[in-house]
Amino acid sequence: MLESLDATAVRRWCSLSVDLLRQHEQELNDLNVYPVPDGDTGTNLLLTLQAAGHALDHAPDATTAAEALRTMARGALLGARGNSGVITAQWLNGLAQGVSGTRALQEAASAAYEAVANPVEGTILSVAKAADGVTIKEAADAAAEALDLTPTQLPVLAAAGVVDAGGRGLVLLLDAMVEALTGERSLHEVDPPTPLVLPAVSSYRGPAFEVQFLIESTQEKIAELRKALDPLGDSLVIVGGQPAWRVHVHVDDAGAAIEAALLAGRPYQLQITHLTSSKADHGPRRPDPAARAVVVTAAGNGIASLLQDEGAVTVKANPSTSEILDAILTTGAGRVAVLPTDTNLRAVAQAAADEAFGEGVKVRVIPTRSPVQALAALAVRDPSRRFEDDVIAMAEAAAACRSAEVTIASREALTVAGRCYPGDVIALVEGEVNVIGSDLTNVCTELIDRMLATGRNELVTLITGAAADPGLVPAIEAHIAQKWPLVEVHAYDGGQAHYPLLVGVE
Repeated sequence: MLESLDATAVRRWCSLSVDLLRQHEQELNDLNVYPVPDGDTGTNLLLTLQAAGHALDHAPDATTAAEALRTMARGALLGARGNSGVITAQWLNGLAQGVSGTRALQEAASAAYEAVANPVEGTILSVAKAADGVTIKEAADAAAEALDLTPTQLPVLAAAGVVDAGGRGLVLLLDAMVEALTGERSLHEVDPPTPLVLPAVSSYRGPAFEVQFLIESTQEKIAELRKALDPLGDSLVIVGGQPAWRVHVHVDDAGAAIEAALLAGRPYQLQITHLTSSKADHGPRRPDPAARAVVVTAAGNGIASLLQDEGAVTVKANPSTSEILDAILTTGAGRVAVLPTDTNLRAVAQAAADEAFGEGVKVRVIPTRSPVQALAALAVRDPSRRFEDDVIAMAEAAAACRSAEVTIASREALTVAGRCYPGDVIALVEGEVNVIGSDLTNVCTELIDRMLATGRNELVTLITGAAADPGLVPAIEAHIAQKWPLVEVHAYDGGQAHYPLLVGVE
């Protein structure tokens, strides 16, 4: 059935899928009542396929259908959002494995079923299993017929008067495949959801949190992780393969899920989401006294991703006390370290810590003034230590990392380094102006020379901002390689505003 699906057709299919999901995003969100009525299935599937498309765009050497599908599946895995997104990523992986055979779609369905700890009929899984036929058009028709039956299989769908949102998304993907292979657009339509969907949303009484993360681990450890997570909640899906897996689960105790992940390997890109906006829906939050977490403020999307990769829960820049408190409580952990990456946020973080104490959570605020210090602290985090000992080790690592930032002066001022004027490039070390100049690259290299000249240093961390020139980091790296050849350099795109460069020296 998929004999004509070559690499070009795969790329065309992925692009058409993204277009269709974008057009039907709100429809899918409105259909979303199972497993959680949070109205985000369309958004999650769109983001998952966009990640798959991004991976294909950056893989020009994927010249066969199998290579293109593997690339697409890998991109979807790394960018998967929500229960349906994770299952779809595994469905794509199964399609890649079976594309050379005659039953590729059935291989894909089998892979999707294997990813789910407790498969439920009437969902995207049922639609995937039904997608079979001599031609792709017949397979799409069969999937659409299975989608129409989902309300008869799942009472919550019948009560809401809708078909399954994830299954509807898969039918759209198959419709896109028909068009990619035949050039004909033949979309299957569904009736719009009835107003009964609103009571279904408000009556949700499932687990309180959705926990998602990527994890580097072994097949054996993943099997142990599955056993540990399964009794904690529902909607458990684990997809991927050594060395990286994508994990999705709904739980009441997010802290316990995180602890299980830490025992299984190195979790990163951690996301914890309230499955209901009302605290009353689940009663008081019950933190797990044995579980730990780290909350860090992040001033840019790139910085947030870096911190999440290290297992931290991030809060947007300049948060309120309540926003930090909510992040602390969302972790479900009874022991939480908070790293405010701005000296102006320490009082806010401490106020949130004091409030959390009343909720049964012990919080320690670790003084950090920059994301580079937070990264240094997270690098030495060790859950096997006593919590207080771990806090001390993280604080010592942060203090041992000298931090600096480069920005543009907005007004005239007299500093310890001399007078600066609007538009001047200024470099601050530990909050104090150290270098003033007119050229960004020259100021950055002079700043680093001064920081490295103070003693024995082994590592320089560079985090570029949204306004940084693409040539800034290569110029700095070349300078360090020539003048400080024994120093290692790590560079990241932080995306922060106002500061073209943040620097850490350890």
